[in-house]
Amino acid sequence: MRLKLEQVPRSRRRVIREMMQLYLYDFTYYLSIDLDDKGRFPEYPGLNQYWSQPGKKFPFLIYADSYIAGFALVDRLKDSSEGDYYMTEFFILKKYRRTGIGKWAAHQLFARYIGKWKVTQVQTNRPAQLFWRQVIGEYTKEQYREVVHPEYGNPSQYFDTYKAE
Repeated sequence: MRLKLEQVPRSRRRVIREMMQLYLYDFTYYLSIDLDDKGRFPEYPGLNQYWSQPGKKFPFLIYADSYIAGFALVDRLKDSSEGDYYMTEFFILKKYRRTGIGKWAAHQLFARYIGKWKVTQVQTNRPAQLFWRQVIGEYTKEQYREVVHPEYGNPSQYFDTYKAE
């Protein structure tokens, strides 16, 4: 299988907007998200900023052969005490999960944006927590720290890709 990571141009932003419906559907298992009267999930807040703030927000599609397998949204953080980059959203279609595509894409993004990273999961999303601990652990040779948000209980992993090279 040929894998590819593509930064999404403004002209193709609708692809991520549409995929966001699938992503939000998956999240109904972990968060209270409801459909509107047209049968759609709410618009993802700030999604258009990924095309209006170059150098600060980075939208990607993940491909398996010529098929879209997922997407990633990466932010450059303003507060350097939190890190340089934040994996804001990361989604792999169910048919491609457990195939190594997600790990490959995450590693590609970590290598592309060298610096200090933060990755957070929802407290109740245990599969995502397992995935990120494994992926980050492998990439950093277990050189990361995990902090649980005191109020919300969401775990975040912090690591430096300078040290992982």
